[in-house]
Amino acid sequence: MYTSEERNTYFEKAIREIKSSDLVEGIIQLGSGVIGYKDEHSDIDLMVATFKIEDAEKIRDFVRETLSDFNPSYIKEKAFSKDIFLLIAIMQNGLEFNVSIVPREFLSVKSPLWKVIVDKTGFVTEKMETEKEIFENKPVKYNVGIDVAFEFVYCALALEKELKRNNLIYALKMLEDMRDYTLIVQALNEDKKLHQFKGYETLNPSFIKAYLSTYSGEVTVENLRVSSEKVKDLFINTLKQSSIFSMDYDLEQLLAKNKITRIS
Repeated sequence: MYTSEERNTYFEKAIREIKSSDLVEGIIQLGSGVIGYKDEHSDIDLMVATFKIEDAEKIRDFVRETLSDFNPSYIKEKAFSKDIFLLIAIMQNGLEFNVSIVPREFLSVKSPLWKVIVDKTGFVTEKMETEKEIFENKPVKYNVGIDVAFEFVYCALALEKELKRNNLIYALKMLEDMRDYTLIVQALNEDKKLHQFKGYETLNPSFIKAYLSTYSGEVTVENLRVSSEKVKDLFINTLKQSSIFSMDYDLEQLLAKNKITRIS
């Protein structure tokens, strides 16, 4: 495991090496490191801005080479478009780098946790400030882009169908999806950052207690039904507190067939 000092050394070396490229216009730090890191297990999250769109692939390769010099255990590359990339590098000591490569004109703000570390022109800061204003003025900052209530009910119906088939593995998958949708609603109720959100321990303690109580012991049809009813109750209670999501009457009636409490 790495120490805070080792993480800082990696951070400073990465910034120094990456900014040396003439194709890099700026570097932005993301995540908890902006305000001092959440704890000793926190990763290093960076966003590298390129001057030109056509330079993105070259910088992806340059950053990968830079991270390779740190002797990582593994590097995974992801492409979100032909011009936006993410490199995930896991060091020998467990430290994780998440470095996205984004042309400056495509920079965006997805949470309040960001800080410009390098800006060779001033335009990176200007772009981020503009995107920050857009982000802060959104009526719903962390919209998931799906109908959570429908998806929850759909999973609940599928779960019951698979229990009748004694297909416990698929039923478990549906139950976990129902839990995930419940977590989404609660996180948004508490105005938590959904993008890569994993700070579930920061949620309301009473919600955490109720959520953990939905887990049963041995995997049987009866235990899964008991867990399912607990998740449904928790979802409905959580949904009632939401200013974003709701369940229409017809969907409510569909779920009521599975003995769910009616939403008032």
